Amino acid sequence: MPPVTPRPRLLYVTDLAYPARGRRYCDEDIDLTARLRAEFDLALCHPRDAAALMAGFDAVVVRNSGPVLHYQDAYDAFRARAAATGIRVYNPLHGRGDMAGKQYLLDLTTAGLPVIPTVDRAADLDRLPAAAAYAVKPKAGADSIGLRFLPYGELAGLDYAEGAGILVQPRIDFRYEVSFYFVDDRFQYALHAPDPERRWVLEPYQPTQDDLRFARRFVDWNTLDHGIQRVDACRAPGGELLLVELEDLNPYLSLDCVPEETKERFVTAMTESLHAFLKA
Repeated sequence: MPPVTPRPRLLYVTDLAYPARGRRYCDEDIDLTARLRAEFDLALCHPRDAAALMAGFDAVVVRNSGPVLHYQDAYDAFRARAAATGIRVYNPLHGRGDMAGKQYLLDLTTAGLPVIPTVDRAADLDRLPAAAAYAVKPKAGADSIGLRFLPYGELAGLDYAEGAGILVQPRIDFRYEVSFYFVDDRFQYALHAPDPERRWVLEPYQPTQDDLRFARRFVDWNTLDHGIQRVDACRAPGGELLLVELEDLNPYLSLDCVPEETKERFVTAMTESLHAFLKA
């Protein structure tokens, strides 16, 4: 009788109780792990426990773990332990998007890529286009935590010191938001929010070739060989797409908004990606 090949063991990091507005983390991760168990041995844990539990697993899969700022010390310990032990983390921890903070919005602005213009210094405020109001957000923010809107006249008086860590962007009167979902460099599906006031009421979206070229530009820029990425954009009044966020840490997938066949394709793509990642 041939020996039985052991199945890969995954530590799946999620906060099932996180009260996300308009989203149910627990439902998505319960469903996704139930499907992944066909190929992997899985254990779920809270992000605060990941560093202590990762030994003995072949990889750690970070999913709907909530904003890192709620458990920054535990996340820093997790990254340090992963680096010290060499355990594989999916998504890999060298992502250049939200995983590394919001600096990429400044870098992409400087590079002239199609992103909502972003500055972090009072001296650069004149680089922003005129707008009725401006979004001010913390560099370490997530999930709209700390977001506020101010008129231009109040921006110069803000604290731009290094420790304050704030970003300023014009408030865009966009037509709608749209998200593009990728596994590795493979596009999976797109969803959009027709009502700008209801960000998480999503419907399937059929992207054009121009839309996909836009989204792929940022996936290519991020240089992650493996992992799940969500490219969030808004349709500006002139019709162009502008990047809102490049989510490469724990992007919510809104799988409840896609047809079953699309969900199955996504799970297949993620399964294939994980197997390739474990062999790389």
